[in-house]
Amino acid sequence: MPGLFDPLTLRGTTFKNRVWVAPMCQYAAGGDGLPTPYHLAHYGQFALGGAALIITEATAVEPAGRLTPADVGLWADEQVAAWRPTVDFMHEAGSLAAVQLVHAGRKASAAPPWQGGVYLQPADGGWPLVGASPIAFEGWPAPAELTPAQLADIVANFAAAAARAHQAGFDVVELHAAHGYLLHQFLSPLSNHRADDYGGDFAGRTRLLLEVLDAVRAQWPDDAPVLVRLSATEWVDGGWTADDTVALAPLLAAHGADLIDCSSGGNVHDAKIPMAPGYQVPFAARVRRETGVPASAVGLITEARHANAIIAAGDADAVLLARELLRNPHWPLLAAAELDPSAPWPVRYVRARP
Repeated sequence: MPGLFDPLTLRGTTFKNRVWVAPMCQYAAGGDGLPTPYHLAHYGQFALGGAALIITEATAVEPAGRLTPADVGLWADEQVAAWRPTVDFMHEAGSLAAVQLVHAGRKASAAPPWQGGVYLQPADGGWPLVGASPIAFEGWPAPAELTPAQLADIVANFAAAAARAHQAGFDVVELHAAHGYLLHQFLSPLSNHRADDYGGDFAGRTRLLLEVLDAVRAQWPDDAPVLVRLSATEWVDGGWTADDTVALAPLLAAHGADLIDCSSGGNVHDAKIPMAPGYQVPFAARVRRETGVPASAVGLITEARHANAIIAAGDADAVLLARELLRNPHWPLLAAAELDPSAPWPVRYVRARP
């Protein structure tokens, strides 16, 4: 089996190792969804630190799809040029760049966490909510149920954002269908009570995600990967389950997805999640073993030998780190040195090698 620092190839794209940066919201847009020099510095540190793939924060496909007013986007052509310096630097420093595309649905229009993370009324800079069904998330007003015509517009907006991501130089696109955002809201029987073709049974609840994937794949280069982030379980009775994820993974692959990014939760505010190092790894392992679809693992993975063991056991094709990389953006370099004393370091940093 491969190890953490062996390459991985999806379609025509080869990742130099299997340490990837998980998407982490920054709430630092410079107005109108534009990335700023902050983003170049933020993502650039991870590239210098040796991560093979850097997945940007949730990037909205339309203004109403933002999590907060401070979110970045790719709904306008001027955002393409604003992203290019950051993407170019990631490439120059040796990493591949992915964009995570999102519509927040009923969890949109929030204040940043340090301002309470509460729903913002339109009078306070927020906007009306939309969702799969008029069922409120805890602390938010009930969203308006999206019509089929509005859903067609959202599908088109995902496709247009993917086309702009390609223009900006991104190598990979990820669809955010996890953590209670719009595509997840359609998957879950807890938030989707529709009676039309986009609700009801498994086929109805998965229809929107598959339509979005088809539309994005049509705009994305054939040799470039598309990832899908799923909440593999909602951790509550009656919600989306790991069995559902295993059933969905081959459908996503048939529609052009190349890897399932296995996370969990987010659609129910009071779910009891048994958090511990590697607590979500079993979901990626099930996807890989039961479907043959590549999968990544994320969640409290902080130790190099643990990360390497996940890959070596065949439980995941890549591991995603988040908070650990905020604490130490050079974690990949240090992990490589720990696992293999002969592993090369960047020439400009080699004097600091332990």
